[in-house]
Amino acid sequence: MIVKITSKRQVTFPARALDAMGVGPGDQLELQKSSEGYILRPRRIDYSKLGTLRDKIPPGTPPFDIRKFRDGRGAGGANEELGIRNEELGPRRGDCLQG
Repeated sequence: MIVKITSKRQVTFPARALDAMGVGPGDQLELQKSSEGYILRPRRIDYSKLGTLRDKIPPGTPPFDIRKFRDGRGAGGANEELGIRNEELGPRRGDCLQG
């Protein structure tokens, strides 16, 4: 399979190649040097490394909710940890202002 490099050194891979590797938007590909050139492979999360954090979480800590964290509300939200109420922050991006 041949791909073209743009003037900005970007490459577009055919969808069937990305599907075969099991990657999509936002995923990472790793380029490894080998004796025969370079090997391109998907970069996967090593779940065995995540378990090392388990002992650092205090007992009774509620599960982390990424949606609440991103919105800045609820358990685990950055604003809550800083003692900031959402009303003090004003409207969030995407909120409509009515006058």
